[in-house]
Amino acid sequence: MKIYNTLTKKIDDFVPNEEGKVKLYTCGPTVYHYAHIGNIRNYIGHDILDKTLRYLGYAVTRAMNITDVGHLTSDSDSGEDKMEVARKREHKSAMEIAKFYTEAFFVDFEKVNCKRPEIVSPATENIDEYIKIITKLLEDGYAYASGGNIYFDISKLDNYYCLTNQDSNLVVGARESVDEDSNKRNQADFALWFTTSKFENHELLWDSPWGKGYPGWHIECSGISLKYLGEYLDIHGGGVDNIFPHHTNEIAQSEAYLGHKWCNYWFHNEHLIDESGKMSKSKGDILTVSVLENQGYDPLAFRFMCLNSHYRKQLLFTYDNLDQAQSTLKKLKNKVLSLSKEGEKDSKLFDHYVSKFKEALSNDLNTSNALAVLYELLKDSEVNDATKRALVEDFDRVLSLDLLKEEEKNSDLDAEIMSLIEERKEAKKNKDFAKADQIRDDLLVRGIRLIDTREGTTYEMIKD
Repeated sequence: MKIYNTLTKKIDDFVPNEEGKVKLYTCGPTVYHYAHIGNIRNYIGHDILDKTLRYLGYAVTRAMNITDVGHLTSDSDSGEDKMEVARKREHKSAMEIAKFYTEAFFVDFEKVNCKRPEIVSPATENIDEYIKIITKLLEDGYAYASGGNIYFDISKLDNYYCLTNQDSNLVVGARESVDEDSNKRNQADFALWFTTSKFENHELLWDSPWGKGYPGWHIECSGISLKYLGEYLDIHGGGVDNIFPHHTNEIAQSEAYLGHKWCNYWFHNEHLIDESGKMSKSKGDILTVSVLENQGYDPLAFRFMCLNSHYRKQLLFTYDNLDQAQSTLKKLKNKVLSLSKEGEKDSKLFDHYVSKFKEALSNDLNTSNALAVLYELLKDSEVNDATKRALVEDFDRVLSLDLLKEEEKNSDLDAEIMSLIEERKEAKKNKDFAKADQIRDDLLVRGIRLIDTREGTTYEMIKD
């Protein structure tokens, strides 16, 4: 397998630290708000990487963090913690907010058929790990205390900018209007631990050798990765906006702590953009997978749209593009479902197409070429339907488009549920909460779970 490595700036042959096994870490969401579809494109990229590695025969262990403390509104250790911003916005506790948006994230995550990592760990559950790492960094001279906080001293490293090939002219927060931190020896130094000397009214605080406080954002990913995946990581994934400073800082602190190289391959997805540029929560209304679904789109149409582009290319989102993806996916599924179930699989032709599919994916996850192999297969008159069906099922282990899943043709049931959702909405409006709860509970007994979001109420059928 060949994969583009941000560390080397080229497509490298992938060679894991331990033959046949891959330790994969991917940055997870900061759960202060809904994940927009730009975020979800990033997780689809991680999902394809994960499933491709497994498809190629590797035993993969994947970990992902949930950031529920420490991620400030600026990259430069300034601004407020995003969880604090959400707490003031919604008048709830930080943990209530984290729980709500974590659940909302995984609803959309699973709607686009992303596989949940084996290890999902909230930042707040690993405080002892961060304290252990920071303590050693202080002892070894890589960190210093100033103004009550603990900072990493980047001047102690010769290759701090290894991911970016930049020099010290690249400063954190240069693209933002931020105040300099007078506690830092160098403005490119970064916080490992904040105390109440910096943020007095922070809700989430823990005791530490340096005072009551909370961890910086960057130390969380290092701590979780080292705790669950060990000292040698094969691949670390994230979005291109994580390259600097987040992943740069992760490398600095992890390798200073370990005393050796930490991760060999760095995998980064490009942005999903709209006509105004990169999608961002700061723009106002957040376009989520659930919102698209409420507008009548199949979430897998969005996944299909992403697969038709390369993960290292910016992808323009428009409703015209999504309409086209939905229409094309529907035609593709109809073609697949029209294949006869009779006959026997031709093993030679099966192996031939599996080889072509693997070749496409092994070339830096070229999903558009992998889809081209699928289309070539369906047009091939030399391949019988039984073999085609077997191959579609095999390919869908990675594509995850539910190509062989029969459409549920029950419009009467859908209409009934939507009517009950409206009735429940009206009951809540009239403060008849008993009736609203009864409608919800009655549907649950029938195997129908209602999902309340800020954009409205949707439902899902509970699988056995």
